[in-house]
Amino acid sequence: MSEYQYLLVERQGSSAIVTLNRPERRNALSLALTRELLQCLEELAADAGVRVLVLAASGPVFCSGHDLSEMVNRPPSHYRELYATCTRMMARLQSLPQPVIAEVQGLATAAGCQLVASCDLAVASERAAFATPGVKIGLFCTTPMVALSRVIGRRRALEMLLTGRPIDARTALDWGLVNRVVPHERLREETLALAEEIAQASPLVLATGKRAFYAQLEMDQGQAYAYAQEVMTLNSLAEDAQEGITAFLEKRQPCWRGR
Repeated sequence: MSEYQYLLVERQGSSAIVTLNRPERRNALSLALTRELLQCLEELAADAGVRVLVLAASGPVFCSGHDLSEMVNRPPSHYRELYATCTRMMARLQSLPQPVIAEVQGLATAAGCQLVASCDLAVASERAAFATPGVKIGLFCTTPMVALSRVIGRRRALEMLLTGRPIDARTALDWGLVNRVVPHERLREETLALAEEIAQASPLVLATGKRAFYAQLEMDQGQAYAYAQEVMTLNSLAEDAQEGITAFLEKRQPCWRGR
C-alpha cells in the first residue's frame, strides 16, 4: 500500500478503513486529496484480503466539499480537471468490487455530501449533518446533485440544493441518505459491525451483486429483469454459489473460494 499525504489507511479484520486526514481544512477535497483517494481505491480494489471498505474522516467535519481556495481565478482547464477527477473518484466508489460504507462523524457538505451519497451504505453519528450549500455562494452543487438525487429522490434533493439548508442525521435517515444513525461514541463499533456482517458473504458474490445493482438502476423494468436473469444464471454456475447451496443443505458453514 502506498504512503499518502492526506489519507490514513488501516486494516481491521477483513475491512480497510480509509480516513480523510486533512482536518485543518475540514477535509476539503483538494485536487491532490482527490487524486490520492482515487489511487487508494484502485489499490484496494486489487487487494483480495479486503472484503469491505470503510470511508471515514478525522476531526469534527466529515468533508466540506471542494477546496474553495483552489477555485478562484483559475482557467477553464483547471475546473474541468478538478470536476473530472472528482467524478472519476465518486464513480470508482460504486464500481469497486467491495462494498463501501461511509462512516460520517460530522458535517458533510457539497461534494462531501456527494461522497456520502456515492458510497454504497452510510452509518452516521447523531452529530452528523448534511448540506449542499453551493447556491449560497453562487456555485450550484450540480455534480453533487447527481449522486444526491439518485439516493433521496427529486423533491428532497431539490429542497437541499435550492435552499442550501442542512439536514440533521435523523432527517438524513428518514430521507434515505444514510442507513442508520448511532450514538457518536459507538460510531466506529457500529460501522465495523455492519462491515463484518457483510464480509461473511463470498467476495465473488458481493462483487457480482454490487455490479448488478448499479447496472440495473439505469434500465427499464423489462431490461432489468432480463439482465438480472442472466446474472443469476452465471452466478448459479459459480463455485461459490454451489458451495453455499451445498453448505446450507448440509447445515454447515460455507468455505468461499472465489473473488
